[in-house]
Amino acid sequence: MIDIKVPARICFYGDHQDYLGLPVIAGTIDRYIKIKGVPNSNGSYTIKLLDLDDGVSVALQDSLKEVRSGDYFRSVMAVLRQNNFHWQQGYDVEITGNIPLNAGLSSSSALVVAWIRFLVEAAGKSHQISDEQIGKWAYEAEVLFFDQPGGLMDQYTIAQKGLIYIDTETGESTRLKADLGKLLVAESGVPKKTLEVLKNARVYAQQAVASVQNVHTDFNLKHATPKDYEKYIDLVPEELKGYWYATIYNYHITLEAKKELLRPNPNILFLGDLMNQHQRILENEIKNTPLEMAQMMKAAREAGALGAKTIGSGGGGCMVAMVTEDTEERVKRAFLDHGAKAVYAVNLTN
Repeated sequence: MIDIKVPARICFYGDHQDYLGLPVIAGTIDRYIKIKGVPNSNGSYTIKLLDLDDGVSVALQDSLKEVRSGDYFRSVMAVLRQNNFHWQQGYDVEITGNIPLNAGLSSSSALVVAWIRFLVEAAGKSHQISDEQIGKWAYEAEVLFFDQPGGLMDQYTIAQKGLIYIDTETGESTRLKADLGKLLVAESGVPKKTLEVLKNARVYAQQAVASVQNVHTDFNLKHATPKDYEKYIDLVPEELKGYWYATIYNYHITLEAKKELLRPNPNILFLGDLMNQHQRILENEIKNTPLEMAQMMKAAREAGALGAKTIGSGGGGCMVAMVTEDTEERVKRAFLDHGAKAVYAVNLTN
């Protein structure tokens, strides 16, 4: 039997930065996608999605020439086949998990990473493949294969696990001290609009940066500081100024958070303030936060949360809050009283 368990992820700093080649800080939490498979004799992967009461079957000899959008089972197999993977043994597969769907915790990326790990083990190559390579293949199978607008943060974080700083331009990762205090995840119940939010934010941010680089061809975003916001603001069209601000200051916040998380004893109050600064930018400049969620997070902060932000691309889904032992129950109640569908504590995984 093959038994795989893969965690969910939260982006703590750097949302809407990875598609600009800028870094992110993300971590995996103890919510999981689980895949179990036993050999069969029918020459296929017969897959049961237990939580959805659905299923799919993929023949080992499927040509994989026509893959429908969102069919990650076949896109993963196509990517791995291009990398000299072949399978001789079919499996009856069951998939389940406790990651909320379409809520910002990256359930789809967790499924893709889990399926890759399953197929790598089924091919007898698990000892040959690094976590970094798993992340690269997951990004290829989920984003590049379908020409989606997302970045690589989700796949790289889930494949490598832990709390990490990712240079999204090179893919290089730095492991950080896994201590952000106590964490609560709140499910807003507001459906996400992932692709719409991502596409708009990506296009507008890239246009804002291009408006500066068209005049100053030597401008390098990786070397940008908050001073560059004012220095170049007059070059940015009025409708893009918010995205210019978000690009510069979210980058600064991420670098400050990295610096703090590399210290022996990170300052949780400072990290919570950085999280709140990041959320204000997401809310006011990128405008990815529905009013209902903004009100929930405001109530959580008033109840004692050190920091609170949306998770994922925004437009709906989940939120995360940094709390203490003394404030955990008050913050949980504040979320629920203001409309959250569920609130639960999570821990960072290694």
